[in-house]
Amino acid sequence: MASGPAGRAAEEPPPPEPPAEQKPLPPAQEEFSFLPLVHDIIKCMDKDSQDVHQVLNELKNKFQEMRKLISSMPGIGVSPEQQQQQLQNLREQVRTKNELLQKYKSLCMFEIPKE
Repeated sequence: MASGPAGRAAEEPPPPEPPAEQKPLPPAQEEFSFLPLVHDIIKCMDKDSQDVHQVLNELKNKFQEMRKLISSMPGIGVSPEQQQQQLQNLREQVRTKNELLQKYKSLCMFEIPKE
């Protein structure tokens, strides 16, 4: 009775990871560059253009956005000493897990396929 569609559904592997196009992409590097705006300001000043104030405001807004982004980064409030302590703890965990893995491998309870 479990051989119907419900029985097969339990045996199917989980769905694959979504393609990379569906995952959020990191911001492009151009978004962090101030150089194009500085270049535009210099061009406006060379032409005696009235647009210089607008471009200066764009640069100011870009600085504000970057300040906001930096202040929201994870771990920004963690001191270097705390970071070193976290790194040391994580390295200890990796070392312990590697030792356990080697111990389990030496028990020969697992079949290692030869390719």
